[in-house]
Amino acid sequence: MIDERERRAAFRAWVRAHHPDVGGDPETFAAELRRRRAGGGRRDARERRYGPVVVVRRRPGLGLLERWLERRRRRGARDLK
Repeated sequence: MIDERERRAAFRAWVRAHHPDVGGDPETFAAELRRRRAGGGRRDARERRYGPVVVVRRRPGLGLLERWLERRRRRGARDLK
Protein backbone atom coordinates (compact mmCIF):
# COMPACT_ATOMS: atom_id res chain seq x y z
CA MET A 1 0.00 0.00 0.00
CA ILE A 2 1.29 3.46 -0.87
CA ASP A 3 1.79 5.71 2.12
CA GLU A 4 0.94 9.43 2.18
CA ARG A 5 4.46 10.64 1.36
CA GLU A 6 4.78 8.42 -1.70
CA ARG A 7 1.33 9.45 -2.93
CA ARG A 8 2.14 13.16 -2.54
CA ALA A 9 5.53 12.68 -4.24
CA ALA A 10 3.83 10.94 -7.17
CA PHE A 11 1.28 13.75 -7.48
CA ARG A 12 3.98 16.43 -7.40
CA ALA A 13 6.00 14.60 -10.04
CA TRP A 14 2.87 14.41 -12.22
CA VAL A 15 2.25 18.15 -11.77
CA ARG A 16 5.86 19.00 -12.67
CA ALA A 17 5.63 16.89 -15.81
CA HIS A 18 2.19 17.99 -17.03
CA HIS A 19 1.81 21.60 -15.87
CA PRO A 20 0.89 24.05 -18.67
CA ASP A 21 3.84 26.29 -17.74
CA VAL A 22 6.24 23.53 -18.81
CA GLY A 23 4.41 22.69 -22.03
CA GLY A 24 1.56 20.48 -20.84
CA ASP A 25 -1.95 20.69 -22.26
CA PRO A 26 -4.05 23.07 -20.07
CA GLU A 27 -7.37 21.27 -20.68
CA THR A 28 -5.92 17.85 -19.86
CA PHE A 29 -4.20 19.23 -16.77
CA ALA A 30 -7.40 20.87 -15.50
CA ALA A 31 -9.45 17.75 -16.20
CA GLU A 32 -7.02 15.54 -14.31
CA LEU A 33 -6.99 17.94 -11.34
CA ARG A 34 -10.80 17.91 -11.25
CA ARG A 35 -10.79 14.11 -11.38
CA ARG A 36 -8.29 13.85 -8.52
CA ARG A 37 -10.12 16.40 -6.37
CA ALA A 38 -13.48 14.70 -6.91
CA GLY A 39 -12.02 11.48 -5.51
CA GLY A 40 -11.51 13.08 -2.13
CA GLY A 41 -8.30 13.72 -0.32
CA ARG A 42 -6.79 14.48 3.03
CA ARG A 43 -9.42 17.05 3.91
CA ASP A 44 -12.27 14.60 3.23
CA ALA A 45 -10.58 11.89 5.28
CA ARG A 46 -10.04 14.34 8.14
CA GLU A 47 -13.71 15.36 8.07
CA ARG A 48 -14.82 11.72 8.13
CA ARG A 49 -12.62 11.10 11.16
CA TYR A 50 -13.17 14.29 13.18
CA GLY A 51 -16.27 15.90 11.67
CA PRO A 52 -16.50 19.24 9.89
CA VAL A 53 -14.39 22.18 10.99
CA VAL A 54 -16.44 24.93 12.63
CA VAL A 55 -14.95 28.38 13.17
CA VAL A 56 -16.48 30.49 15.93
CA ARG A 57 -15.51 34.14 16.11
CA ARG A 58 -15.67 36.06 19.32
CA ARG A 59 -17.18 39.50 19.37
CA PRO A 60 -14.33 41.98 19.18
CA GLY A 61 -13.80 44.47 21.94
CA LEU A 62 -15.61 42.62 24.69
CA GLY A 63 -12.96 39.98 25.41
CA LEU A 64 -11.07 42.03 27.98
CA LEU A 65 -14.25 43.09 29.73
CA GLU A 66 -15.55 39.52 29.82
CA ARG A 67 -12.29 38.21 31.29
CA TRP A 68 -12.25 40.99 33.91
CA LEU A 69 -15.83 40.26 34.95
CA GLU A 70 -15.10 36.52 35.13
CA ARG A 71 -12.10 37.15 37.41
CA ARG A 72 -14.19 39.44 39.62
CA ARG A 73 -16.93 36.83 39.86
CA ARG A 74 -14.46 34.11 40.85
CA ARG A 75 -12.73 36.30 43.41
CA GLY A 76 -15.96 37.12 45.21
CA ALA A 77 -16.96 40.26 47.05
CA ARG A 78 -14.27 42.01 49.05
CA ASP A 79 -14.88 43.48 52.44
CA LEU A 80 -14.00 47.16 52.57
CA LYS A 81 -12.79 48.25 56.02
